[in-house]
Amino acid sequence: MTRAEAMDVPHDGPPRTPDRLRRLASRLLSQLTTRSDRLINEGLARADARKWHYAVLASLQEYGPGSQAALSGRTGIYRSDMVGVLNELAERGLVERAPDPDDRRRNTITISPRGRRRLRRLDTVLDELHDELLAPLSPAERDELVRLLTRLLDHHTRTSS
Repeated sequence: MTRAEAMDVPHDGPPRTPDRLRRLASRLLSQLTTRSDRLINEGLARADARKWHYAVLASLQEYGPGSQAALSGRTGIYRSDMVGVLNELAERGLVERAPDPDDRRRNTITISPRGRRRLRRLDTVLDELHDELLAPLSPAERDELVRLLTRLLDHHTRTSS
């Protein structure tokens, strides 16, 4: 735990973080991101997976086969990191690589039957982890939170493009 995180942990009373800091959405999002990343990364590690594995498998399942560049664009994984992710998935038999019939210099990546089964298992793992992350919220509040976060992300993605 970082010193900044420790400041928000109650010791013998209420959190010692000043109210003006607790009202900053950027700070709250940052702190929740830290906790969320830790929870998700540790939970996926227990399932012998990483978040990038899930992202690639989900992309292939939803949008179909794609090149490494297309997968990078779909998932936000840097192209330089995508090769390593795909190597890990291919070693486990979760994806298949084949030469692109339109351009033999690149590969087309496809999810394998084993990859589909693994994705379903990771869906269950992530559902359980999100239940833990969002425990204090009702189902309606969870849906609203996702809607608002999506709206913010879409807005900032459009304005930064």
